[in-house]
Amino acid sequence: MASMTLNRVYIPTNARNNQYILAEFKPTEQFYACFDNLQSCYERLSRQLFALCDEYELHNVHMIANDKLPIVRFHEESYCLQTPKQMLFFYNPKYHEAHKSYWDEDVKARKISLLFLATGSDIRANAANFHSKVKRTLDALLETNKNIAADDLRVRDHQHLTYDIFAKAKGNKESYGYKLRSLYPRYQARNCQLPETHSEMTYATFSLPVTRALKTEYQHLIKQGDYSLFYRAIEDAFLSSCADKQLSLCAFVADGRLPLVRNSQIDKNSANSELQKLSFDTESDKVQTASIWESNKLVDTMNFVIVAHASNKKDMGYGRFMNSVESAIYAFTDKLHINPEKQDVNVRFFQHISYQY
Repeated sequence: MASMTLNRVYIPTNARNNQYILAEFKPTEQFYACFDNLQSCYERLSRQLFALCDEYELHNVHMIANDKLPIVRFHEESYCLQTPKQMLFFYNPKYHEAHKSYWDEDVKARKISLLFLATGSDIRANAANFHSKVKRTLDALLETNKNIAADDLRVRDHQHLTYDIFAKAKGNKESYGYKLRSLYPRYQARNCQLPETHSEMTYATFSLPVTRALKTEYQHLIKQGDYSLFYRAIEDAFLSSCADKQLSLCAFVADGRLPLVRNSQIDKNSANSELQKLSFDTESDKVQTASIWESNKLVDTMNFVIVAHASNKKDMGYGRFMNSVESAIYAFTDKLHINPEKQDVNVRFFQHISYQY
């Protein structure tokens, strides 16, 4: 019984589940040459895609041809925000549906993204069925549109489980024990076949606002125009909390950019004005940490990432890993004297699987 408990992480019953699948391809000049103009190209692809989505009962799908990265988050209201680098989609899977396209009529997209958002309830339980529907839709689209080659298509399945780690301190006592099984065996068990050659990433993130209370706690380290001592104190507290729980793949980002986690065998570290790509080798036994901040810039929010090592992948799932992550977060926030009854610390557990179609 004790072993079973260690392999489950108990998460509040009001946790939020999200799933989305991103299918991407890089259109060639030959692809664009098949159409009279860019508008006819994008409009025809949209019509083909959305007709197939109706057929296969996919109710929230977007075609993106503006070279912006889609970011998906839960929200009670449905809306889409655009920045120079991102498409931010907010929605509640239980209620919101849409078929929309986004493009610039004067610009040939370097990449076309087809974004499929899961809808309905029991998102995690129905994840394999949703993935199967998307695969059938993509198969039909490739059959309909001969200008897209299957070999050019890359599919990424993203699943998030989001919850306040301090929910119990606020009176939300009910929880559910998750084993958090790896995606590949979960899908196989539900007759959703994925290629043997694939890449998986599992990690957790959380963020902390730089509140007045936090600045007061560390006021002796904060100097006008120089926040290096403050950031180093946060960095030391975070990394030491992770090290105590044998969590060796970690990052602290406090420069205003959104961290994106990638496998170093596929993507390398890079950054633009809004996004910070963090690449980890999950097979390596080396400690891999990153601390990214600017000494003259005090941000509103600090972001933290803890990535699962290959050794954290158990037959039972990632429950043991997330128990270690939670213990590290409790220790870290305790060092910062954060009040669990007054402040939310929302943890996101991410599972990604990607493959060449």
